[in-house]
Formats: sequence, C-alpha cells, structure tokens
Amino acid sequence: MRRNGRADDELRALVLETGVSPYAEGSCLIATGDTRVLCTASVEDRVPEWREGSGKGWVTGEYGMLPRSTHTRRSREWDGPGGRTQEIQRLIGRSLRSVTDLAALGPRTVTLDCDVLQADGGTRTAAVTGAWVALALACKHLKQEGRIPTFPVREPVAAVSVGTVDGRPVLDLDYPEDAAAELDMNVVGTADGRLVEVQGTAEGDPFERAVLDRLVEMALAGIARLVEAQREQLASASD
Repeated sequence: MRRNGRADDELRALVLETGVSPYAEGSCLIATGDTRVLCTASVEDRVPEWREGSGKGWVTGEYGMLPRSTHTRRSREWDGPGGRTQEIQRLIGRSLRSVTDLAALGPRTVTLDCDVLQADGGTRTAAVTGAWVALALACKHLKQEGRIPTFPVREPVAAVSVGTVDGRPVLDLDYPEDAAAELDMNVVGTADGRLVEVQGTAEGDPFERAVLDRLVEMALAGIARLVEAQREQLASASD
C-alpha cells in the first residue's frame, strides 16, 4: 500500500469546486491530494494579431506557482516565465484546444490562468483537469448570453501522472513518489479514450515498451474517472 493507504491504481482524493472566482467567466479550484490549483477562465473579444480575419477563436493557458506553494519560498518570475513554466503553459493550451471548436468559439480569446496554491506533485496535470472545467463554464456563460450559437467544447479532457516506484506501476504520484520514481510520465487524454499528449522520462535505466503500454492504460483508466468527476461538477454548476 502507498501513503494514505492508496492502491497502486487509485487516484488521490479529488475535489472540484466551481464559482470560486466570481469575476471570471469560469473558475474551478481543483484539489488532488495536497495539490491545489486555482483555474480561472477570462474571455476577451479579440484574438492574437496573427489570428485576425480567420473567424476563429483562441484558447491559451498561463501557469504559475505562488511563492509558498512549496516547502521553501520560490521567487516570483518577474523577468518572465522560465522554461518549465513555458512548457506547462503550452501543455495547458494544447490540451484545451484539442477539444475546442475554435470556429464555433468565434473571434475571441479564452485565457486559462492556473495558479498553484499548494504543490505536492502533479501540478501540471491538475491544471489541465481543472482548466477544462473553467473553460466549459466560460463557454456555457457565452452561450447563455447569446454571444455564441453553439457550445464549442466537444468533450472533456483531463490529465494524470503515472510512473514506476520500486519497480511497481503507480497512478497519480504525489511529490515523494515523484522524487523516488524510476520512470515518470504525464498523460493527457480525452473522454473517449484518445491521447492528446504523453510525456515520459526514464530517470535511470531505459524502460521496456511493455512498461509504457501498461502505464498508458493505467493513466487512461484514471482519466476516465477524472472525466466523470468533471462532468458531475459541470452538471451541478449548471443547476
């Protein structure tokens, strides 16, 4: 058994809370174990200059960690996002655009700000999962106001980490597991079981293809449970 008595294929305790940022068109506070990320969606009736005239919208992500989201204080990135931050921001944007009909969104931009309040592993995967809820709520808001004719989000997308710890495949790693993992992966997938992105690295010895396949299957099973929670939260927020 793992910390907190989890089975190898068990997600951490998950809480999705919507409406936590009343000024944003959509918001979701996601807690997965001791990791907490605030995701807000902001809508602007403009697109990047290179997108003008296309009739299509844009969905993008921004990510940041508060100074005391970790055990020691992190300095703010005053000089612009560092390499890790930029990588995660692009991951969030790619993941959300993969399930969004940008033509149906129209010439507007939705920015998902994902701010890590507390980090205990899996902040980027939590950001993707929570940001989808915030995006969906923002698009519902647009449709209710009559600013778009159809709901542009085709299906949910969520993300989770997997890896091997002491030679065992495990799902949804917390920080101590992530630090000890021989292999660490982040997997983004859709509600219908398709893959958006797989990020995997061997921390030591190379790994076999069979291990990759096993971990991806474990991740997709976890993503299916995350998607169920996303849908339930979206339905309750619309009641």
